[in-house]
Amino acid sequence: MLRLDPKQNPPNNNILAFSGGADSTAMAYELHRLREAFTLLHTPTGDELPGVWEHIVQTAEALDVPLVTPANHTLEHYIKEFNALPNNRQRWCTKMIKIEPCIAYLKRHKGLTLLVGLRADEPEREGLYGAYAQYRYPLREWGWDRATVLESLRKLCVTVPKRTDCACCPYQRLSEWRDLYFNHREAYEKAQAYEEMTGYTFRSPGRDKWPEDLKSLRKEFDRGRKIKGTDSFKRSLSIVTDTEESQACRVCRE
Repeated sequence: MLRLDPKQNPPNNNILAFSGGADSTAMAYELHRLREAFTLLHTPTGDELPGVWEHIVQTAEALDVPLVTPANHTLEHYIKEFNALPNNRQRWCTKMIKIEPCIAYLKRHKGLTLLVGLRADEPEREGLYGAYAQYRYPLREWGWDRATVLESLRKLCVTVPKRTDCACCPYQRLSEWRDLYFNHREAYEKAQAYEEMTGYTFRSPGRDKWPEDLKSLRKEFDRGRKIKGTDSFKRSLSIVTDTEESQACRVCRE
């Protein structure tokens, strides 16, 4: 695997926006099968769950393609700088940690084509990264929907992390906060410390009938309160490929 310096020109013009999720992983493997040259571009947040970075590197190595990670600050850096948390009212995390570093990279290296994992069963959208590159949507070109993506990964025996976004993403489900608490206690407690430091909460007030702050939420988890419509411990944040798709953040999870 060739690990590129962000200042170094990529060896080809195709840059694959790679979160490590099912869509971008399936797209990478299919492009490789079609013998298309490309470079993986991944923008880490510094708050990923265990296994995400390993999957990024393993994919680059398995496909023998270059990998570049543009320079950026971590989620923790911005939380401390702003003394605030990203939430549904101020969603600066994706823009500052994911999109802006990618834009800076595209500006530095003119004439690139960004390969984006937008599927055929999703609404069309304008390029998130502005007019700094050409855009291609290979999954749409091939007519691939969610089921096709998952089937392709199954045939390849390739697994992806359940989540590739931040461990303390404000858009995650209540069941994911619970799984974080029981399966990744250190990450949960770090998120709780952010809330106590800033005076803000990741969860929105009135979002549901559960406490909005993580300190109170963990008390409900400890006493065994059930979340309606979920089977609490059957799911894991480890590597799986099921048909459930989170709507938390397409940039982080696609």
